[in-house]
Amino acid sequence: MTLKEQLTEDMKTAMRNKDGITLSTVRLINAAIKQYEVDERSEADDAKITTILTKMVKQRKDSAKIYTDAGRNDLADKENAEIDVLNRYLPQMMSADEIRAAVDAAIAQTGASGMADMGKVMGILKTDLAGKADMGEVNKILKAALTA
Repeated sequence: MTLKEQLTEDMKTAMRNKDGITLSTVRLINAAIKQYEVDERSEADDAKITTILTKMVKQRKDSAKIYTDAGRNDLADKENAEIDVLNRYLPQMMSADEIRAAVDAAIAQTGASGMADMGKVMGILKTDLAGKADMGEVNKILKAALTA
């Protein structure tokens, strides 16, 4: 079953169960997918949908942090609930140890020796870890590895 089909089924289930958060979040996902398809004039495959979902999670994390800092925990809780729904459709994220192993392999592959080589290594990691790891976390681990 493709992600689009899964989203359609989950939307129907959310309507039946009167699950407002899931229903509104799935509708937001479908709107983002349709927006991509209209803009690009092509069908969104599972890989592109995963990219869209990752972007949506990042946006909600940023919003939740802003709301928390402003003392609006009610809005932050709504954003975090949407993050939980979005994460249902994303692949399992890599652990910190798995990211470290991938970073070490990329450093060995490129022969990177310092921060000047960070862009070269990050280019490889972006393609290898897309949708599998939080790129902010990858960046932190890479910086630590190159400065050590």
